[in-house]
Amino acid sequence: MTVLSGRRNPVWVRALLSQWWVAALMRLALVSAYLIGGVNKALHFGSAIAEQAHFGLHPPALWAALAIMVEVGGSLCIVLRRFVWMGAGGLGMLTAVAMLVANDFWNQTGTAHFMALNSFFEHLGLIAALVLATMLGDAQPAAGDSRI
Repeated sequence: MTVLSGRRNPVWVRALLSQWWVAALMRLALVSAYLIGGVNKALHFGSAIAEQAHFGLHPPALWAALAIMVEVGGSLCIVLRRFVWMGAGGLGMLTAVAMLVANDFWNQTGTAHFMALNSFFEHLGLIAALVLATMLGDAQPAAGDSRI
């Protein structure tokens, strides 16, 4: 008889999560906004520079180039499971800077405060997911299991 303690996933959830494609798809989903954002910035570099200038980051061309490198490079590290700690760390730091610069809810009022507050904590959750991805990157798969 199995006692439901709430400490383990149900068998059907474990079975779903053990499928070979789930981890790869989730890594791609985790970094999708960064990957798309980095490619978009690279294709529209003038707009990327204007975005950095809008947020007061100077020199804006340098910040735009760094954002592209971190967004694309960090995403590839996570998707390809190589130097995950470096890719997730870079993306996490980029996200932290964006949170502080673009989501300064403490300087806002009304609807702008509401929207910036929500976005700030959504970005904080994304940083937490990047930390979890790094922790999972250190997990040792069972012999013959290459899905993690």
